[in-house]
Amino acid sequence: MHLPSLILIKACVFTSVLAFLQVLKKPAGVFMYKNILIPVALDGKRDTEDQYSAAKAVSGEASRFTVLHVMEQIPRYIEAQIPEDIRASALNEVKMELKQAATSLKGASSVLLSGHAGRSIVDYANGHDIDCIVVASHLRVVSDVFLGSTAAWIVRHSKCSVHVLR
Repeated sequence: MHLPSLILIKACVFTSVLAFLQVLKKPAGVFMYKNILIPVALDGKRDTEDQYSAAKAVSGEASRFTVLHVMEQIPRYIEAQIPEDIRASALNEVKMELKQAATSLKGASSVLLSGHAGRSIVDYANGHDIDCIVVASHLRVVSDVFLGSTAAWIVRHSKCSVHVLR
């Protein structure tokens, strides 16, 4: 490749980066998204602060935040063996933990769902006028090298914008 071509390519990349940075400098009151969904895992292994920071960065004063957690369904044959009071206690504990997680983001509401994580998140977003999902990703299996399986499902099936944090 010729030196002038390399310089031109570098100049184009630099110009693109500068244009992107200008988009990020939003004036007060102007924002990209008004209804942001933040799916969180309550397993204690992940810090939600990065998701909250990203959500704030693409929002404005009038934006709404929803912190959502999806509980995987317990197979019925196992659920039948768990006493009702223990199931109710565990459910209340998860609800309290989710509300606590949502208090870290000013004005956020919390939603608890049950089912397949990716599908439940996308269905909720589609049914509640969500215009952006801010999801964390992590490496799980070889088939999902670049995105975790839940994040990959959301990216492939969501009708709204998805911001994936690595």
